[in-house]
Amino acid sequence: MKPSFLALALAVATFSAAVLLVAQPMYAQNAFTPDQVKFGPAPAFLPPGAQLAVLEGDPMASSGDFTIRLKMPDGYKVAPHTHPNRENVSVLSGTLKVGMGDQFDAGKMMSFGAGSFAYLDPSMHHYAMASGDTVIQIHGMSPVKFNYINPADDPSGKK
Repeated sequence: MKPSFLALALAVATFSAAVLLVAQPMYAQNAFTPDQVKFGPAPAFLPPGAQLAVLEGDPMASSGDFTIRLKMPDGYKVAPHTHPNRENVSVLSGTLKVGMGDQFDAGKMMSFGAGSFAYLDPSMHHYAMASGDTVIQIHGMSPVKFNYINPADDPSGKK
């Protein structure tokens, strides 16, 4: 029995569509290789010296998903703070030291090396420090906001 022209045409069209889907390059806004991640200065609400890359969404929007990367030099510190939404953090390189409480105390910090993950709920007062050059990836719901426990610790000068 000979296949019909319609069946043959449908098979060719299906195969061609599958090949086109596989052959299409990944779009820059949906996927990144490490060399495509573009870092720039971190926002004013973070201490100077860090760099930030936005991978997804708008972290400053009033709502929506976001994914960012923060590159910090050795010894970089973020004073005790909270966030309005859950903070999901993955350590990509280096070591992130994290402490809980209202006062920065390096002796009470835990170390999280590359491959570590943590999430911090909005009510958690915490602080952080980079040990070695460190890159973390943060994802969650916008807006990204740091509510410093001591307003004098806010590097943006907003009280």
